[in-house]
Amino acid sequence: MGLAASSFSLNARAQDERQYTEGPVTLVQEIAIEYGHFEEYIDWLNSTWKPTMEATKKAGIIIDYKVFSSTPPSPDHPDVILWITYKNMAALDKGVEEEAVAKKVIGSTEFQNKKRVERSEYRKVLRREYIRELILK
Repeated sequence: MGLAASSFSLNARAQDERQYTEGPVTLVQEIAIEYGHFEEYIDWLNSTWKPTMEATKKAGIIIDYKVFSSTPPSPDHPDVILWITYKNMAALDKGVEEEAVAKKVIGSTEFQNKKRVERSEYRKVLRREYIRELILK
């Protein structure tokens, strides 16, 4: 009887254990670009966003970044999807360090804000979402 009870408790414990580990966290940004401005936005990604991501990666704040194009079925869907991947949720607490890297690469916060306003004339952030990879056991 004792052996049967202990095997039940082992099964219950095994079922209580997660069948995955939590992996990296990715910020997903979906961007709609006004007609005729796609190349302008890509130029900005190459001239400003990419160097900022490279510097942020070199500083150990992020582990990767990616740019995807999309074929939107309607105007409320993205043309471009940006991914910025962090090692874990704790890495998201490095906002001060991230801002320092951006200031070094791009310029002052005031300058960055001015440029954001200019970009908002032809691009719209449709969605920002953090997703976490689950690594199955």
